[in-house]
Amino acid sequence: MNQIQQESLDAAIASVNGDLSAMWIMLCAILVFFMQAGFTLVEVGFTRAKNAGNIIMKNVMDLAIGSIMFLCVGYAFMYGDEVVAGGFMRLSSAEQGYFFFHATDWYNLFFQTVFCATAATIVSGAVAGRTKFSTYLIFSALLTTFIYPISGSWYWPFDDDAWLNTLGFIDFAGSSVVHAVGGGAALVAAKLVGPRIGKYVDGKVNVIPGHNMLYGALGVFILWLGWFGFNGGSQLAWGGDDTIAAGSVIINTNVAAAIGAISAMFFTWVRYGRPDISMTLNGGLAGLVGITAGCGAVDAFGALCIGLICGIMVVVSIEFLDKKLRIDDPVGAISVHGTCGFLGTVLVGVFALEGGLISGGGFKLLGIQALGSLSYIGWAMLTTFIILFILKKTIGLRVTAKQEEDGLDMHEHGITVYGEE
Repeated sequence: MNQIQQESLDAAIASVNGDLSAMWIMLCAILVFFMQAGFTLVEVGFTRAKNAGNIIMKNVMDLAIGSIMFLCVGYAFMYGDEVVAGGFMRLSSAEQGYFFFHATDWYNLFFQTVFCATAATIVSGAVAGRTKFSTYLIFSALLTTFIYPISGSWYWPFDDDAWLNTLGFIDFAGSSVVHAVGGGAALVAAKLVGPRIGKYVDGKVNVIPGHNMLYGALGVFILWLGWFGFNGGSQLAWGGDDTIAAGSVIINTNVAAAIGAISAMFFTWVRYGRPDISMTLNGGLAGLVGITAGCGAVDAFGALCIGLICGIMVVVSIEFLDKKLRIDDPVGAISVHGTCGFLGTVLVGVFALEGGLISGGGFKLLGIQALGSLSYIGWAMLTTFIILFILKKTIGLRVTAKQEEDGLDMHEHGITVYGEE
């Protein structure tokens, strides 16, 4: 085979691999899209029946509003070609434009859009049952337009202008970029909105159980499935070594989720004298969130350790927030996404095959991971506080006590999801 023939063959192979990679990303994006259904079911199941319709509307609008705002503005803030403020954020040049940014990059736009919607919907669960629908819509729009895209530009463009990328930060699929941002925002939102009526009375912490654990379990299974697209698609390529790498990512993801659920189950069994259903479900999610940062940087043993730690710590975190800080989070979103997003990111510095503490890399990567994750959490908390404080002083954050007691479905939407009671 002569040189011209070899070059033609190489070009053909590269073209096929490029098309396969684009198809892989699109298929994974569809899986991540389906995760919105999982988030909806988890939140509905873990909360009271009288607010199910309101939760449905919030999750639908997170996806709908996020899709439009990220397309029009957010994607350009995240991937724009003009870097401003010393790499703090990006803008799009006139050549690129904001609307329909990167016109030949549709598959990546869709992939990043569903990630953006995920960050937004994390907040929904933490403020369920007592938040004004109009206020929530405004915040969701601002999170998907500014909060998430600006901080996302610190790392994911994978170029020399992304300051965390230049430091050597590792967050393969977004334990911090997506989940810790959502968790940090959820923490501030839950604190500012305040607890549900009857949650804390006369110094006592009251349990307000969810109305349907079947919905919660089905939601977790959907999320578990969707996470294979969330993490596997973040390989951003398919073919040859990338196929092997994507397979390893998916195995690591499954291992962490499985051990997260197991460790949470046994931990609650010892602690409460019985295996707790909701904590076990959240343990699986904790493992998924935790491994998201390092699924491409650790082996199966590292994934096992990360999932084990996160499965236990999510229970500890939920109890600490509920009983010590008196922050009411009906679904455990802050602990699952915030606490375990931070832990999973930092633990990459321990278990990474290259540069990790146990592989002889010292403490450098550990420090970089902590700095990066804290930066994301700090940014989310600061911006969320500013936005919600303004909204609180203007249109308000909470519904009235009567509306909360009667249920948001009837007062905010004029229906009851389960029909006449």
